[in-house]
Amino acid sequence: MRGSTFHCLMIFHCIVQEGSIRAAARRLEMSAPTVSLALKQLEQTVGLPLFRRTTRSMELTEAGSQLHSQTAHVMSALDSAMDQVGQHGRAPTGKVRLTLPRFVFQRFVQPLYAGFCRQYPDIELELHLSDATVDILREGIDLGIRLGDRVDEGMVARPLSGPLREALFASPDYLAEHGTPTTPSALSAHRLIRYRFVTANRLSPLRLALDDNMPTPDMSTALIVNDTDAMIDAAIQGLGIGKMIEPVAAPHLAAGTLLPVLEPYWVTYPGLHIYYQKQSAQAGRVRALIDYLLAHRLQP
Repeated sequence: MRGSTFHCLMIFHCIVQEGSIRAAARRLEMSAPTVSLALKQLEQTVGLPLFRRTTRSMELTEAGSQLHSQTAHVMSALDSAMDQVGQHGRAPTGKVRLTLPRFVFQRFVQPLYAGFCRQYPDIELELHLSDATVDILREGIDLGIRLGDRVDEGMVARPLSGPLREALFASPDYLAEHGTPTTPSALSAHRLIRYRFVTANRLSPLRLALDDNMPTPDMSTALIVNDTDAMIDAAIQGLGIGKMIEPVAAPHLAAGTLLPVLEPYWVTYPGLHIYYQKQSAQAGRVRALIDYLLAHRLQP
């Protein structure tokens, strides 16, 4: 690969990550015309347009998407190698991007991140809060935190917590009006507040720890949300029975604003894991965050 082509490819990846030529120019500390020219040169080399441009957005063409996916691993490895060599003899520096669900930030990371920033003042930490499943390679994110069963194959995954249960809960007023179910089959007379996964655009199914010969009860839907805070609020408002990973509901269960429902039947999921590409951990700035989080192993 010619040096000029590699330079243009690096700029292309930055445009994908930042979403626009102007944003990429700011990140790279270049002028927008220089970034635009590099993209044009790369498109001439490839012989195909890489973006569909509108006045408001830039979307990858099929050729652009293919070029990005087939070179992302190489670019990430080169970036990590350059960073690793450059870190010899000095404190880690640079940007680290971490993606995590909102509840993980609120319940686990919020008490930790300020300490990390103080310990590593030359690292620019960027927190990407999203309940959606994020492709960290495609989005240019260094590492993420997710439940163990939701980590993409091929990623290194390190546990940050023990197994977590999915809680069922409702407000005292709801249970006073509709009764407290004492068996799984009794749930059929109740309404469920359901959660929609943003990325997959599907509803989270009701799961219970049942014997093989016990069917999962059908429940009517009270409301559909795609946010953990909205799930808790809807349950507190008395709209129905909610379900969410236990740490999300724990403060409200402790305060009595929500009450547990059928706790013996709560299912257990693999705990939270920090995940990343193997080569990403070679970068000093990324390794620093991984080690910091592992040293402060998260407790529900």
